[in-house]
Amino acid sequence: MAKTYYNPDDLRKFGEITEWSEELGNKFFDYYGKVFEEGALSAREKSLIALAVSHVVKCPYCIDAYTKDGLQRGITKEEMMEAVHAGAAIESGATLVHGVQMMNKYDKLSM
Repeated sequence: MAKTYYNPDDLRKFGEITEWSEELGNKFFDYYGKVFEEGALSAREKSLIALAVSHVVKCPYCIDAYTKDGLQRGITKEEMMEAVHAGAAIESGATLVHGVQMMNKYDKLSM
């Protein structure tokens, strides 16, 4: 296996973050668990959202976790890729819409 900056084994150590800040770590995991419970959105829908966001924030640990979670929830590879494209489209649009800020600044400075 090629050596990478991110060690896939570290994902299994995620729960250990409470060791250095037990109160805050536990509060985070309580919140995290609540977020992914069934609610107005199904756990399956939340898994797809998490997968798309994982790609947008470029977290390899999250990508691994939510790809696995999606497979366990019966999410197809086509659904996963469509979710990734939805996230990419929003990220691209957000980048491009900030071009208006650059255009406004350029106009102001070039007067």
